Amino acid sequence: MPAAARAGAEYAAVIEIDMNEITEPLLACPNDPDDVKPLSAVQGDQIDEVFIGSCMTNIGHFRAAGKILDGKSDLPTRLWIAPPTKMDAMILNEEGYYSVLGKSGARMEMPGCSLCMGNQAQIKKGSTAISTSTRNFPNRLGIDTRVYLSSAELAAVCALMGRIPTVAELAGNDP
Repeated sequence: MPAAARAGAEYAAVIEIDMNEITEPLLACPNDPDDVKPLSAVQGDQIDEVFIGSCMTNIGHFRAAGKILDGKSDLPTRLWIAPPTKMDAMILNEEGYYSVLGKSGARMEMPGCSLCMGNQAQIKKGSTAISTSTRNFPNRLGIDTRVYLSSAELAAVCALMGRIPTVAELAGNDP
Protein backbone atom coordinates (compact mmCIF):
# COMPACT_ATOMS: atom_id res chain seq x y z
CA MET A 1 0.00 0.00 0.00
CA PRO A 2 1.50 3.37 -0.96
CA ALA A 3 2.38 5.84 1.74
CA ALA A 4 -0.06 8.66 2.26
CA ALA A 5 0.90 11.98 0.71
CA ARG A 6 1.82 14.78 3.03
CA ALA A 7 -1.04 17.28 3.27
CA GLY A 8 -0.42 20.14 0.84
CA ALA A 9 2.54 18.41 -0.82
CA GLU A 10 3.20 19.26 -4.46
CA TYR A 11 4.73 16.73 -6.84
CA ALA A 12 6.30 17.29 -10.25
CA ALA A 13 4.70 14.04 -11.43
CA VAL A 14 2.98 10.95 -10.15
CA ILE A 15 4.15 7.77 -11.79
CA GLU A 16 2.05 4.65 -11.35
CA ILE A 17 3.42 1.30 -12.48
CA ASP A 18 1.25 -1.77 -12.80
CA MET A 19 3.65 -4.53 -11.76
CA ASN A 20 1.45 -7.08 -13.55
CA GLU A 21 2.57 -5.52 -16.84
CA ILE A 22 6.24 -6.33 -16.18
CA THR A 23 6.63 -9.79 -17.67
CA GLU A 24 10.42 -10.05 -17.87
CA PRO A 25 13.46 -8.71 -16.03
CA LEU A 26 14.48 -5.11 -16.60
CA LEU A 27 18.09 -3.95 -16.94
CA ALA A 28 19.61 -0.49 -16.81
CA CYS A 29 21.67 -0.26 -19.98
CA PRO A 30 25.15 1.17 -20.54
CA ASN A 31 25.92 3.70 -19.19
CA ASP A 32 22.84 5.34 -17.79
CA PRO A 33 20.80 4.05 -14.83
CA ASP A 34 17.73 5.72 -16.37
CA ASP A 35 18.03 3.81 -19.69
CA VAL A 36 15.98 0.77 -18.67
CA LYS A 37 15.03 -1.95 -21.14
CA PRO A 38 13.45 -5.40 -20.91
CA LEU A 39 15.71 -8.44 -21.11
CA SER A 40 14.46 -9.33 -24.59
CA ALA A 41 15.73 -5.99 -25.94
CA VAL A 42 19.34 -6.67 -24.88
CA GLN A 43 19.56 -10.46 -25.00
CA GLY A 44 22.67 -11.89 -26.61
CA ASP A 45 24.99 -9.01 -25.72
CA GLN A 46 28.41 -10.40 -24.77
CA ILE A 47 29.38 -10.05 -21.11
CA ASP A 48 33.05 -10.05 -20.13
CA GLU A 49 32.83 -9.34 -16.40
CA VAL A 50 30.22 -9.66 -13.66
CA PHE A 51 30.13 -7.80 -10.35
CA ILE A 52 27.83 -8.99 -7.58
CA GLY A 53 28.12 -6.54 -4.71
CA SER A 54 27.49 -3.01 -3.45
CA CYS A 55 25.74 -1.61 -0.43
CA MET A 56 22.40 -2.38 -2.06
CA THR A 57 22.94 -6.13 -2.21
CA ASN A 58 21.84 -8.18 0.73
CA ILE A 59 22.88 -11.61 1.88
CA GLY A 60 19.97 -13.20 0.02
CA HIS A 61 21.35 -11.95 -3.29
CA PHE A 62 24.63 -13.78 -2.68
CA ARG A 63 22.81 -16.93 -1.62
CA ALA A 64 20.70 -16.82 -4.82
CA ALA A 65 23.78 -16.33 -6.99
CA GLY A 66 25.54 -19.13 -5.11
CA LYS A 67 22.70 -21.54 -5.81
CA ILE A 68 22.89 -20.74 -9.53
CA LEU A 69 26.68 -21.13 -9.60
CA ASP A 70 26.86 -24.21 -7.33
CA GLY A 71 28.92 -26.93 -9.01
CA LYS A 72 29.90 -24.69 -11.92
CA SER A 73 33.45 -23.73 -12.84
CA ASP A 74 35.47 -22.44 -15.77
CA LEU A 75 33.23 -19.42 -16.24
CA PRO A 76 33.66 -17.52 -19.53
CA THR A 77 33.55 -14.26 -17.54
CA ARG A 78 35.53 -12.77 -14.71
CA LEU A 79 33.23 -12.80 -11.67
CA TRP A 80 33.76 -10.38 -8.79
CA ILE A 81 32.03 -10.89 -5.44
CA ALA A 82 31.98 -8.19 -2.73
CA PRO A 83 29.50 -8.43 0.15
CA PRO A 84 28.56 -5.08 1.64
CA THR A 85 29.71 -5.87 5.19
CA LYS A 86 32.17 -8.06 7.10
CA MET A 87 29.19 -9.60 8.91
CA ASP A 88 27.66 -10.68 5.57
CA ALA A 89 31.02 -12.12 4.47
CA MET A 90 31.31 -14.07 7.74
CA ILE A 91 27.80 -15.51 7.40
CA LEU A 92 28.30 -16.42 3.74
CA ASN A 93 31.56 -18.14 4.67
CA GLU A 94 29.90 -20.06 7.53
CA GLU A 95 27.04 -21.14 5.22
CA GLY A 96 29.48 -22.41 2.59
CA TYR A 97 28.69 -19.83 -0.09
CA TYR A 98 32.25 -18.49 -0.17
CA SER A 99 33.39 -21.99 -1.03
CA VAL A 100 30.73 -22.38 -3.75
CA LEU A 101 31.52 -18.98 -5.26
CA GLY A 102 35.28 -19.52 -4.98
CA LYS A 103 35.06 -22.91 -6.72
CA SER A 104 33.16 -21.25 -9.56
CA GLY A 105 36.20 -19.05 -10.11
CA ALA A 106 34.89 -15.89 -8.51
CA ARG A 107 37.31 -13.29 -7.27
CA MET A 108 36.36 -12.60 -3.66
CA GLU A 109 36.84 -8.94 -2.79
CA MET A 110 37.01 -7.31 0.62
CA PRO A 111 33.54 -6.41 1.90
CA GLY A 112 32.62 -2.85 1.00
CA CYS A 113 32.37 -0.72 -2.10
CA SER A 114 35.00 -2.48 -4.22
CA LEU A 115 34.17 -2.18 -7.92
CA CYS A 116 31.06 -0.13 -7.29
CA MET A 117 33.23 2.90 -6.65
CA GLY A 118 36.30 1.68 -8.51
CA ASN A 119 38.32 2.34 -5.36
CA GLN A 120 39.77 -1.15 -4.84
CA ALA A 121 39.88 -2.49 -8.38
CA GLN A 122 38.45 -1.90 -11.83
CA ILE A 123 37.21 -4.12 -14.63
CA LYS A 124 39.25 -4.45 -17.80
CA LYS A 125 39.37 -1.40 -20.03
CA GLY A 126 36.75 -1.53 -22.79
CA SER A 127 34.90 -4.54 -21.39
CA THR A 128 31.15 -5.09 -21.02
CA ALA A 129 29.85 -5.99 -17.58
CA ILE A 130 26.76 -6.77 -15.58
CA SER A 131 26.69 -5.23 -12.11
CA THR A 132 24.32 -5.41 -9.16
CA SER A 133 25.40 -1.96 -8.02
CA THR A 134 23.15 1.08 -8.30
CA ARG A 135 25.06 3.19 -10.79
CA ASN A 136 26.65 2.58 -14.16
CA PHE A 137 27.94 6.00 -15.11
CA PRO A 138 30.77 6.13 -17.66
CA ASN A 139 34.13 4.94 -16.27
CA ARG A 140 32.71 4.14 -12.82
CA LEU A 141 33.64 0.44 -12.86
CA GLY A 142 36.48 0.84 -15.34
CA ILE A 143 37.80 2.93 -18.21
CA ASP A 144 35.74 2.85 -21.44
CA THR A 145 33.46 0.11 -20.09
CA ARG A 146 29.84 -0.68 -20.86
CA VAL A 147 27.92 -1.59 -17.71
CA TYR A 148 24.43 -3.06 -17.37
CA LEU A 149 22.67 -3.12 -14.00
CA SER A 150 20.67 -6.21 -13.06
CA SER A 151 19.58 -8.55 -10.29
CA ALA A 152 22.08 -10.94 -8.71
CA GLU A 153 20.29 -13.91 -10.26
CA LEU A 154 20.53 -12.50 -13.78
CA ALA A 155 24.16 -11.49 -13.13
CA ALA A 156 24.99 -15.08 -12.08
CA VAL A 157 23.38 -16.49 -15.24
CA CYS A 158 25.37 -13.99 -17.34
CA ALA A 159 28.54 -15.13 -15.56
CA LEU A 160 27.77 -18.70 -16.62
CA MET A 161 26.85 -17.90 -20.21
CA GLY A 162 29.19 -15.03 -21.07
CA ARG A 163 26.23 -13.18 -22.55
CA ILE A 164 22.83 -11.86 -21.63
CA PRO A 165 20.36 -14.77 -21.86
CA THR A 166 16.98 -14.89 -23.51
CA VAL A 167 13.90 -14.83 -21.31
CA ALA A 168 13.40 -18.57 -21.99
CA GLU A 169 17.01 -19.38 -21.06
CA LEU A 170 16.71 -17.41 -17.83
CA ALA A 171 13.52 -19.27 -16.97
CA GLY A 172 15.29 -22.58 -17.66
CA ASN A 173 12.95 -23.44 -20.51
CA ASP A 174 15.51 -23.35 -23.31
CA PRO A 175 18.39 -25.83 -23.57
